Amino acid sequence: MGLIEVGPVRVFAHHGCLPEEARIGGHYRVEVSVTGDFGEAERSDELRDTIDYGKVTAIVHEQMAVRSNPIEHVAARILVAMKREWPERGQWRIRVVKERPPVEGDAEAACYTIED
Repeated sequence: MGLIEVGPVRVFAHHGCLPEEARIGGHYRVEVSVTGDFGEAERSDELRDTIDYGKVTAIVHEQMAVRSNPIEHVAARILVAMKREWPERGQWRIRVVKERPPVEGDAEAACYTIED
């Protein structure tokens, strides 16, 4: 078994439940990991036998460009897109970090992690 981790992928996006968030946007970090059997890639030295990091970041950017209210929704879309691209690749973990969320007080980040 192996673990591939990509990120954090830094993105500026317009997610959030407040109208101001939709208008002004904010900074996000997205971390993607997948645990699975990558033995074929170890033996073959071929990209087709593993996860393409460039495609992972492209999917993250594509999904983060579609506005969502809660970050849970965008995280779930990223997970679905990863599983659609690599349906047999193992256990996925997506973590979306919203930097400096507009909450009362001083919060550095709000995070949501989904696994499947």
